[in-house]
Amino acid sequence: MIRFALHGGAGVIERANLSSENEVQFRSEMARICADAVVKLQQGASALDVVEASICQLENFALFNAGHGAVLNANAEVEMDAAIMDGRNRACGAIAAAKTPKNPITLARAVMEQTEHVLIVGAGADQLAAKLGVAQAELSYFVTEFRAEQQRLAAKLGKVTLDHDSIFNAPVLTSGLADPRDKKGTVGAVARDAHGNLAAGTSTGGMTNKMPGRTGDTAIIGAGTWADNQTLAASATGHGEYFIRNAVCFDIHAQMLYGGQSIEAASAATFARVGKMGGTGGVIAIDHSGLIHMPFNSEGMYRAWFDGQQMQVAIYQNDLL
Repeated sequence: MIRFALHGGAGVIERANLSSENEVQFRSEMARICADAVVKLQQGASALDVVEASICQLENFALFNAGHGAVLNANAEVEMDAAIMDGRNRACGAIAAAKTPKNPITLARAVMEQTEHVLIVGAGADQLAAKLGVAQAELSYFVTEFRAEQQRLAAKLGKVTLDHDSIFNAPVLTSGLADPRDKKGTVGAVARDAHGNLAAGTSTGGMTNKMPGRTGDTAIIGAGTWADNQTLAASATGHGEYFIRNAVCFDIHAQMLYGGQSIEAASAATFARVGKMGGTGGVIAIDHSGLIHMPFNSEGMYRAWFDGQQMQVAIYQNDLL
Protein backbone atom coordinates (compact mmCIF):
# COMPACT_ATOMS: atom_id res chain seq x y z
CA MET A 1 0.00 0.00 0.00
CA ILE A 2 2.36 2.69 -1.23
CA ARG A 3 1.78 6.38 -0.64
CA PHE A 4 3.72 9.52 -1.51
CA ALA A 5 3.46 13.28 -1.07
CA LEU A 6 5.72 16.28 -1.70
CA HIS A 7 5.59 19.99 -1.05
CA GLY A 8 7.32 23.04 -2.43
CA GLY A 9 6.48 25.57 0.27
CA ALA A 10 3.47 27.32 1.78
CA GLY A 11 2.61 31.00 2.05
CA VAL A 12 0.92 33.93 0.34
CA ILE A 13 0.26 32.06 -2.89
CA GLU A 14 -2.72 33.47 -4.78
CA ARG A 15 -3.97 32.87 -8.32
CA ALA A 16 -3.86 36.56 -9.17
CA ASN A 17 -0.22 36.82 -8.15
CA LEU A 18 1.22 33.76 -9.87
CA SER A 19 2.07 34.03 -13.55
CA SER A 20 0.40 31.42 -15.76
CA GLU A 21 3.81 30.40 -17.14
CA ASN A 22 5.25 29.74 -13.71
CA GLU A 23 2.11 27.97 -12.56
CA VAL A 24 2.42 25.55 -15.46
CA GLN A 25 6.08 24.99 -14.57
CA PHE A 26 5.30 24.30 -10.93
CA ARG A 27 2.46 21.90 -11.66
CA SER A 28 4.38 20.07 -14.36
CA GLU A 29 7.52 19.62 -12.25
CA MET A 30 5.64 18.49 -9.15
CA ALA A 31 3.63 16.02 -11.24
CA ARG A 32 6.78 14.67 -12.86
CA ILE A 33 8.60 14.17 -9.57
CA CYS A 34 5.55 12.63 -7.91
CA ALA A 35 5.03 10.22 -10.82
CA ASP A 36 8.69 9.21 -10.70
CA ALA A 37 8.42 8.51 -6.97
CA VAL A 38 5.33 6.36 -7.48
CA VAL A 39 7.09 4.25 -10.12
CA LYS A 40 10.06 3.73 -7.79
CA LEU A 41 7.78 2.69 -4.92
CA GLN A 42 5.84 0.33 -7.19
CA GLN A 43 9.14 -1.27 -8.18
CA GLY A 44 9.98 -1.93 -4.54
CA ALA A 45 12.20 1.02 -3.63
CA SER A 46 12.37 1.93 0.04
CA ALA A 47 10.56 4.97 1.41
CA LEU A 48 13.93 6.41 2.47
CA ASP A 49 15.45 6.11 -1.01
CA VAL A 50 12.39 7.63 -2.66
CA VAL A 51 12.29 10.56 -0.25
CA GLU A 52 15.95 11.37 -0.89
CA ALA A 53 15.64 11.01 -4.68
CA SER A 54 12.52 13.16 -4.84
CA ILE A 55 14.01 15.94 -2.74
CA CYS A 56 17.14 15.90 -4.88
CA GLN A 57 14.92 16.60 -7.88
CA LEU A 58 13.13 19.40 -6.02
CA GLU A 59 16.50 20.87 -5.01
CA ASN A 60 17.58 20.85 -8.66
CA PHE A 61 14.48 22.82 -9.73
CA ALA A 62 15.49 26.50 -9.60
CA LEU A 63 12.06 27.87 -8.73
CA PHE A 64 11.98 26.25 -5.28
CA ASN A 65 13.92 27.50 -2.27
CA ALA A 66 16.38 24.63 -1.85
CA GLY A 67 19.67 23.73 -3.51
CA HIS A 68 19.87 25.46 -6.90
CA GLY A 69 17.75 28.60 -6.47
CA ALA A 70 17.99 28.79 -2.67
CA VAL A 71 17.41 32.21 -1.12
CA LEU A 72 20.31 34.35 0.07
CA ASN A 73 21.25 35.55 3.54
CA ALA A 74 22.24 39.09 4.57
CA ASN A 75 25.71 38.50 3.10
CA ALA A 76 24.16 37.48 -0.24
CA GLU A 77 25.29 33.88 0.33
CA VAL A 78 23.40 30.60 0.47
CA GLU A 79 23.16 28.72 3.76
CA MET A 80 21.16 25.55 3.34
CA ASP A 81 19.42 23.28 5.84
CA ALA A 82 18.16 19.74 5.30
CA ALA A 83 17.02 16.72 7.29
CA ILE A 84 15.93 13.15 6.63
CA MET A 85 14.41 10.52 8.94
CA ASP A 86 13.73 6.79 8.74
CA GLY A 87 10.45 5.70 10.32
CA ARG A 88 11.69 2.17 10.98
CA ASN A 89 14.05 3.16 13.79
CA ARG A 90 13.99 6.97 14.04
CA ALA A 91 17.45 7.14 12.49
CA CYS A 92 17.96 10.68 11.28
CA GLY A 93 20.51 13.12 9.93
CA ALA A 94 20.55 16.85 9.35
CA ILE A 95 22.74 19.73 8.23
CA ALA A 96 22.39 23.46 8.76
CA ALA A 97 23.97 26.60 7.30
CA ALA A 98 25.87 24.58 4.71
CA LYS A 99 27.19 26.43 1.67
CA THR A 100 28.51 23.79 -0.72
CA PRO A 101 26.50 20.52 -0.96
CA LYS A 102 24.88 20.37 -4.38
CA ASN A 103 22.06 18.30 -2.89
CA PRO A 104 21.79 19.09 0.82
CA ILE A 105 19.41 16.18 1.46
CA THR A 106 22.11 13.73 0.33
CA LEU A 107 24.55 15.17 2.85
CA ALA A 108 21.88 14.95 5.56
CA ARG A 109 21.49 11.25 4.78
CA ALA A 110 25.26 10.83 4.90
CA VAL A 111 25.25 12.35 8.39
CA MET A 112 22.65 9.75 9.38
CA GLU A 113 24.40 6.76 7.86
CA GLN A 114 28.11 7.58 7.97
CA THR A 115 28.61 9.47 11.22
CA GLU A 116 27.70 9.04 14.89
CA HIS A 117 25.87 12.35 14.88
CA VAL A 118 22.49 13.78 13.93
CA LEU A 119 23.18 17.44 13.11
CA ILE A 120 26.30 18.96 11.52
CA VAL A 121 26.41 22.71 10.84
CA GLY A 122 28.26 25.36 8.89
CA ALA A 123 31.83 24.75 7.81
CA GLY A 124 31.72 21.35 9.48
CA ALA A 125 28.96 20.26 7.11
CA ASP A 126 30.89 21.48 4.07
CA GLN A 127 34.03 19.73 5.27
CA LEU A 128 32.07 16.52 5.81
CA ALA A 129 30.73 16.69 2.25
CA ALA A 130 34.29 16.91 0.94
CA LYS A 131 35.47 14.06 3.18
CA LEU A 132 32.64 11.73 2.17
CA GLY A 133 32.68 12.62 -1.52
CA VAL A 134 29.21 14.17 -1.49
CA ALA A 135 28.89 16.38 -4.59
CA GLN A 136 29.64 20.06 -3.94
CA ALA A 137 29.20 23.22 -6.00
CA GLU A 138 30.36 26.83 -6.11
CA LEU A 139 28.15 29.71 -5.00
CA SER A 140 27.39 30.55 -8.63
CA TYR A 141 25.54 27.22 -9.04
CA PHE A 142 23.08 28.01 -6.27
CA VAL A 143 22.43 31.71 -6.91
CA THR A 144 19.84 32.83 -9.46
CA GLU A 145 19.20 36.42 -10.51
CA PHE A 146 15.73 36.29 -9.01
CA ARG A 147 17.06 35.27 -5.60
CA ALA A 148 19.73 37.96 -5.72
CA GLU A 149 17.06 40.55 -6.51
CA GLN A 150 14.88 39.28 -3.67
CA GLN A 151 17.75 39.66 -1.23
CA ARG A 152 18.53 43.18 -2.41
CA LEU A 153 14.89 44.19 -1.97
CA ALA A 154 14.65 42.63 1.49
CA ALA A 155 17.91 44.32 2.53
CA LYS A 156 16.67 47.67 1.21
CA LEU A 157 13.48 47.32 3.23
CA GLY A 158 15.34 46.03 6.28
CA LYS A 159 13.31 42.79 6.27
CA VAL A 160 14.01 39.14 6.93
CA THR A 161 11.37 37.30 4.97
CA LEU A 162 10.05 34.03 3.69
CA ASP A 163 10.70 33.90 -0.04
CA HIS A 164 6.93 33.89 -0.56
CA ASP A 165 6.32 36.82 1.80
CA SER A 166 3.79 39.46 0.86
CA ILE A 167 6.49 42.15 0.52
CA PHE A 168 7.33 40.56 -2.82
CA ASN A 169 3.87 41.51 -4.06
CA ALA A 170 4.87 45.15 -3.96
CA PRO A 171 5.77 46.86 -7.26
CA VAL A 172 9.22 47.68 -5.87
CA LEU A 173 11.07 45.29 -8.14
CA THR A 174 11.10 46.92 -11.54
CA SER A 175 14.18 45.32 -13.07
CA GLY A 176 12.11 42.86 -15.10
CA LEU A 177 14.33 39.96 -14.00
CA ALA A 178 11.42 37.93 -12.67
CA ASP A 179 7.92 38.45 -11.37
CA PRO A 180 8.38 39.06 -7.63
CA ARG A 181 4.88 37.78 -7.02
CA ASP A 182 5.77 34.24 -8.06
CA LYS A 183 6.29 32.48 -4.73
CA LYS A 184 8.41 29.42 -4.00
CA GLY A 185 9.56 27.70 -0.86
CA THR A 186 11.08 24.98 1.22
CA VAL A 187 10.72 21.50 -0.25
CA GLY A 188 9.92 18.18 1.35
CA ALA A 189 8.70 14.66 0.73
CA VAL A 190 7.11 11.82 2.68
CA ALA A 191 6.64 8.22 1.59
CA ARG A 192 5.19 4.88 2.65
CA ASP A 193 6.73 1.93 0.85
CA ALA A 194 5.36 -1.52 0.00
CA HIS A 195 6.59 -2.86 3.36
CA GLY A 196 4.70 -0.18 5.29
CA ASN A 197 7.83 1.74 6.24
CA LEU A 198 7.68 5.52 6.46
CA ALA A 199 10.30 8.18 5.75
CA ALA A 200 10.38 11.98 5.62
CA GLY A 201 12.78 14.64 4.43
CA THR A 202 12.93 18.43 4.11
CA SER A 203 15.33 20.88 2.47
CA THR A 204 15.50 24.68 2.37
CA GLY A 205 17.55 27.79 1.82
CA GLY A 206 15.79 29.38 4.79
CA MET A 207 14.67 33.00 4.85
CA THR A 208 15.68 35.81 2.50
CA ASN A 209 18.17 38.26 4.07
CA LYS A 210 18.39 36.12 7.22
CA MET A 211 21.19 36.61 9.72
CA PRO A 212 24.18 34.42 8.74
CA GLY A 213 24.03 31.22 10.73
CA ARG A 214 20.26 31.33 11.25
CA THR A 215 18.73 27.86 11.27
CA GLY A 216 15.02 27.19 10.92
CA ASP A 217 12.81 24.21 11.63
CA THR A 218 13.91 22.16 8.62
CA ALA A 219 17.10 20.90 10.27
CA ILE A 220 15.53 20.48 13.70
CA ILE A 221 14.32 16.90 14.05
CA GLY A 222 10.78 17.00 15.40
CA ALA A 223 10.12 20.56 14.32
CA GLY A 224 10.26 20.42 10.53
CA THR A 225 10.89 16.73 9.91
CA TRP A 226 9.72 13.52 11.62
CA ALA A 227 9.09 9.86 10.79
CA ASP A 228 8.01 6.97 12.99
CA ASN A 229 6.31 3.83 11.68
CA GLN A 230 4.03 3.88 14.73
CA THR A 231 2.45 7.18 13.74
CA LEU A 232 3.41 9.20 10.68
CA ALA A 233 5.99 10.72 8.36
CA ALA A 234 5.80 14.52 8.20
CA SER A 235 7.61 17.40 6.50
CA ALA A 236 6.83 21.02 7.35
CA THR A 237 7.14 24.35 5.58
CA GLY A 238 6.48 27.84 6.88
CA HIS A 239 7.86 30.32 9.38
CA GLY A 240 10.48 28.14 11.03
CA GLU A 241 10.76 29.95 14.33
CA TYR A 242 7.10 29.21 15.11
CA PHE A 243 7.45 25.61 14.00
CA ILE A 244 10.46 25.16 16.31
CA ARG A 245 8.61 26.72 19.24
CA ASN A 246 5.76 24.26 18.70
CA ALA A 247 7.86 21.22 17.71
CA VAL A 248 5.21 20.86 15.02
CA CYS A 249 5.92 17.45 13.50
CA PHE A 250 6.73 15.82 16.83
CA ASP A 251 3.69 17.40 18.45
CA ILE A 252 1.40 15.80 15.88
CA HIS A 253 3.21 12.48 16.37
CA ALA A 254 2.95 12.68 20.17
CA GLN A 255 -0.78 13.34 20.12
CA MET A 256 -1.22 10.31 17.88
CA LEU A 257 1.09 8.01 19.86
CA TYR A 258 0.24 8.97 23.43
CA GLY A 259 -3.24 10.40 23.02
CA GLY A 260 -4.65 8.10 20.37
CA GLN A 261 -5.62 11.09 18.21
CA SER A 262 -6.18 10.80 14.47
CA ILE A 263 -3.76 12.58 12.18
CA GLU A 264 -6.49 15.11 11.34
CA ALA A 265 -7.33 15.92 14.96
CA ALA A 266 -3.68 16.09 16.01
CA SER A 267 -2.78 18.38 13.11
CA ALA A 268 -5.72 20.68 13.80
CA ALA A 269 -4.70 21.08 17.44
CA THR A 270 -1.08 21.75 16.55
CA PHE A 271 -1.88 24.32 13.89
CA ALA A 272 -4.33 26.05 16.21
CA ARG A 273 -1.41 26.68 18.56
CA VAL A 274 0.89 27.77 15.72
CA GLY A 275 -1.75 30.14 14.37
CA LYS A 276 -2.47 31.61 17.79
CA MET A 277 1.21 32.58 18.05
CA GLY A 278 1.09 34.17 14.60
CA GLY A 279 2.83 31.44 12.62
CA THR A 280 1.81 30.30 9.16
CA GLY A 281 2.74 27.33 7.02
CA GLY A 282 1.82 23.74 6.42
CA VAL A 283 2.70 20.07 6.74
CA ILE A 284 2.49 17.09 4.43
CA ALA A 285 2.04 13.80 6.26
CA ILE A 286 1.27 10.13 5.78
CA ASP A 287 0.07 8.16 8.78
CA HIS A 288 0.92 4.53 9.58
CA SER A 289 -2.22 3.29 7.84
CA GLY A 290 -1.47 5.21 4.63
CA LEU A 291 -3.79 8.17 5.11
CA ILE A 292 -2.40 11.36 3.54
CA HIS A 293 -3.13 14.65 5.30
CA MET A 294 -1.78 18.06 4.23
CA PRO A 295 -3.02 20.86 6.49
CA PHE A 296 -1.89 24.47 6.04
CA ASN A 297 -3.08 27.80 7.41
CA SER A 298 -1.71 30.01 4.62
CA GLU A 299 -3.22 31.05 1.28
CA GLY A 300 -1.58 28.18 -0.53
CA MET A 301 0.92 25.35 -0.49
CA TYR A 302 2.63 23.75 -3.48
CA ARG A 303 1.88 20.03 -3.18
CA ALA A 304 1.46 16.77 -5.06
CA TRP A 305 0.52 13.33 -3.83
CA PHE A 306 -0.43 9.76 -4.66
CA ASP A 307 -3.12 8.22 -2.45
CA GLY A 308 -2.86 4.69 -3.77
CA GLN A 309 -5.40 5.30 -6.53
CA GLN A 310 -4.57 8.56 -8.26
CA MET A 311 -2.03 11.34 -8.34
CA GLN A 312 -3.07 14.95 -7.73
CA VAL A 313 -1.34 18.31 -7.85
CA ALA A 314 -2.48 21.49 -6.11
CA ILE A 315 -1.30 24.96 -5.18
CA TYR A 316 -4.20 26.94 -3.74
CA GLN A 317 -6.84 26.29 -1.11
CA ASN A 318 -9.58 24.01 -2.47
CA ASP A 319 -7.54 23.43 -5.61
CA LEU A 320 -7.57 19.94 -7.09
CA LEU A 321 -6.52 18.92 -10.58
